[in-house]
Amino acid sequence: MPYRSLEDCLLDLEKNGQLIRIKEEVDPCLEMAAIHLRVHEAGGPALLFENVKGSKFRAASNIFGTLERSEFIFRDTLKIVQQLIELKNDPVKAIKSPIKNFNTGIAALKALPKKDPAAKPVLYKEVKISDIPQIHHWPMDGGAFVTLPQVYTEDMDKPGIMHANLGMYRIQLSGNAYNMNEEVGLHYQLHRGIGVHQSKANKKGLPLKVSVFIGGPPSHSVAAVMPLPEGISEMTFAGVLGARRFRYTYQDGFCISTDADFVITGEVYPNENKPEGPFGDHLGYYSLKHDFPLMKVHKVYAKKNAIWPFTVVGRPPQEDTSFGQLIHKITGKALQQEIPGLKEVHAVDAAGVHPLLLAIGSERYTPYLQTKQPAEILTIANHILGTGQLSLAKFLFITADDENKLTTNNIEEYFRFILKRIDLQRDIHFYTNTTIDTLDYSGTDLNSGSKVVLAAYGPAIRELDTEVPAALKDLQSFENARLVIPGVVALQTKAFTTYETAAVEMQMLNTQCSMYNDQLKGIPLIVICDDADFVSKQLGNFLWATFTRCNPSHDMYGINSFTEKKHWGCNGPLVIDARIKPHHAPPVQKDAAVEKSIDRLFEKGGSLYTLK
Repeated sequence: MPYRSLEDCLLDLEKNGQLIRIKEEVDPCLEMAAIHLRVHEAGGPALLFENVKGSKFRAASNIFGTLERSEFIFRDTLKIVQQLIELKNDPVKAIKSPIKNFNTGIAALKALPKKDPAAKPVLYKEVKISDIPQIHHWPMDGGAFVTLPQVYTEDMDKPGIMHANLGMYRIQLSGNAYNMNEEVGLHYQLHRGIGVHQSKANKKGLPLKVSVFIGGPPSHSVAAVMPLPEGISEMTFAGVLGARRFRYTYQDGFCISTDADFVITGEVYPNENKPEGPFGDHLGYYSLKHDFPLMKVHKVYAKKNAIWPFTVVGRPPQEDTSFGQLIHKITGKALQQEIPGLKEVHAVDAAGVHPLLLAIGSERYTPYLQTKQPAEILTIANHILGTGQLSLAKFLFITADDENKLTTNNIEEYFRFILKRIDLQRDIHFYTNTTIDTLDYSGTDLNSGSKVVLAAYGPAIRELDTEVPAALKDLQSFENARLVIPGVVALQTKAFTTYETAAVEMQMLNTQCSMYNDQLKGIPLIVICDDADFVSKQLGNFLWATFTRCNPSHDMYGINSFTEKKHWGCNGPLVIDARIKPHHAPPVQKDAAVEKSIDRLFEKGGSLYTLK
């Protein structure tokens, strides 16, 4: 059903038993985030905080907490949106050819943004940044942050809403050296449209006008995170998904989403940055303090009875996991069409999304050859690593399944399939001194690190051990060998100090394991870690610890490794050093005192007692 506002959506969720009101006064400093996390972990409903300490405004969270709830919110439009994306059909084109595009054209009537609507609720009154709920999410956060913003910018060479960008980039409202009510921090990463707009503004020596929309119909938030095909406006997508035209006006030269609950307007000047962060982020670690663009606040608007939406990110799975599931549901088939030969790609949420991709492709190039080996999937791998945000991937595993029985969604089965087939002498391909995710601190610098493609195809060349081989149970300096999954063993050793020391340690491991190559044929992967019990306890621990803590070029070794004509391989098991390094960001951890303080809401008489 079309929602005119965020409150419309929340009332609908409440009517259908998917929302709880929290009537107790709660502290936006850590308490609200802690409540959200506990409810989300329990698979609980959306939350409406009616009494936020220090603010007159209400707040809402966990709106998109499950895929099922997101599907419920967009129950009337999801299928038609899928069709538009799969067909790469710009909804505006569907309007222009209504007979040709009848099925999608009716829905597309909602696509065109509506300028200067009669009602402009967000312009009800001007407020200050300090009036907004100052939500601190994690103990080491540098201040209060906006975590569900819709950041709007226009192209100076092509002004207007149809060429604008709407993205979700976190906003720091307070802390550090920001002047309260006058400045906020704007954090955005690689491959984001706002970067193109700022680059153009900088070249002209002009400030970039920025509007930050918060709240409004839920389709607006989804539009801000959608990886849309080139040329399709986020605002038109929001209109189709929400079955309601995106309404906007201009105020003092700034675009205003009139249905938003809040709008923050301001300007970003060339070469004016301030330290932003730290912030507990979606990899499960803090992103640290770095210089990012400074936005000088012009005005802040709020509608009557406005509601402040927020989410909390941390080690997956979190609410943004459900966002990712919704995006995949909408766009999954479109990506296959964009990359010829690609059947599936899975950005593994448990590993922080960008650190690990699993893919299935096709092998059609050389059917005349008796020997099956990677060929087409290597081309597909390069295409994947050159496509949008997929290019931020650090580990890419890719294979082909001639029987079409394999899926990337069954992660353990996928790993078994590829580990049975990978030729460690041939199938490992490195990309060094390249870009990685801004939030990934395993690399050599901000945005800098390496990638590796592990491409395997053909018949199985080994059976995977289902027990730890005796050769790994009595090693010097390496202990507590634990089987993670068949073919993968975690080995514990002392804490990482330097790469020079690590090289000596890995040589010691190589010397010991080289004598037992025959005994290790069923173990193609060894993970060196700080805590083997933790890594082996569950699949999610293995995925998170291994792939978030490894820089492929620096942290991958091999038993009896070699370099031949610039190609690296190994004759024994592949070794990944997944220990925490001194340059890594610290992991996010809950505050024990805060956890105790929110128990009151889950006790008898508390708003959340039924969830206990």
